[in-house]
Amino acid sequence: MSTTNVNTNASASASTNAAAQPVQRVRHPSGNPVGKPATRYLMNCWYAAALSTELPTEGTLARQLLDTSVLLYRKGDGTPVALHDRCPHRFVPLSMGQRHGDDVVCKYHALRFDCSGACTHNPHGNQLIPAAAKVRSYPLQEKWGFVWIWMGDEPADPAKLPDFSPLDDGPPTGIGHTYMPMKANFELIIDNVMDLSHVDHVHGEIITTRGQLTPQIPPVQEENGTVNVRWEWQQTPPIGILAPFLPDPAQSARHFVSVTWHAPATIQLTIGATQDAPQEGEAPLTLDRTQGQYDLHTCTPASATETHYWFATRRNHVVEDADFNQFKIQAMHNAFVSEDGPIIEAVQREMATSDFFALNPVLITSDVAPVRVRRLLARLIEQEGRFA
Repeated sequence: MSTTNVNTNASASASTNAAAQPVQRVRHPSGNPVGKPATRYLMNCWYAAALSTELPTEGTLARQLLDTSVLLYRKGDGTPVALHDRCPHRFVPLSMGQRHGDDVVCKYHALRFDCSGACTHNPHGNQLIPAAAKVRSYPLQEKWGFVWIWMGDEPADPAKLPDFSPLDDGPPTGIGHTYMPMKANFELIIDNVMDLSHVDHVHGEIITTRGQLTPQIPPVQEENGTVNVRWEWQQTPPIGILAPFLPDPAQSARHFVSVTWHAPATIQLTIGATQDAPQEGEAPLTLDRTQGQYDLHTCTPASATETHYWFATRRNHVVEDADFNQFKIQAMHNAFVSEDGPIIEAVQREMATSDFFALNPVLITSDVAPVRVRRLLARLIEQEGRFA
């Protein structure tokens, strides 16, 4: 189920920073100056903060997002809440404290804050509440099994969250979600999904294209702030994740995969296969004419070298089988953790930087889509003017 909870009065985000990093001084809503890392993030947009299932109805979830400590929880009515995880008094993480109904209480001196970030109780002395006793509250939207957060300084714009409503089309037994923390810059994960020519070299039998993707130079389109890349091919037998659901799992099938990046860090991937004979003048293959799945990959930087990575998949076959549903998402999770993940994290360790182009990488034909994404994202960050 998709719900929306947007507070458009949020002001500039803030976070602590190591002394070795360049720092620009900003003011926290409490009035306290705070060090903000000069990390090149796109800010005025929506990032995933958590899966809906990760937010507790009791207690809290502490998570670092865009170099900023964030406290997440649900009110008694189920509404998600996100606050800067730092008391403005002595800067103790509020996550070390406890819930008091829909409020949170600081562990150190028991100052209490409501869901808007306002201090509602000071147990000390005359019990007056200083005007600066405020914590930033972040706008949220809850859709498609994700909680999305807006951490920029402009008013939150719900329309900037792309439409991924096909994830809601079907029963709960036809969709799976998973979470994978990564010790790598988020753009390396985006590179991995935008360039699927690696699948025949990294993955096993279940998603091999039997060498069909590697020789291709797929068309890449950039429009309306997105980048799309698409592959089409035929293979025998069909790709392992779809073959069992085709009329003859041993015979040839036509396949397609379409991958679209949306700023700042979400990728929608659709894959399908069919053994129907092609018709003269037919349109390109789509999910509704194939056995396939609609996937969502979304990344949120914790820091320049750590990323929260979530994945969701909605299939159009055996959608009522709960056991298969659990098997499917676990198999996809395991494939990434054991195959893609170690390579991406090894790349990060070897690079020792988040500046990919500073290392003068050798580029080949399969790099067109990921490079287009990197350059478009860089332009969008420049347009925000935070580093002018």
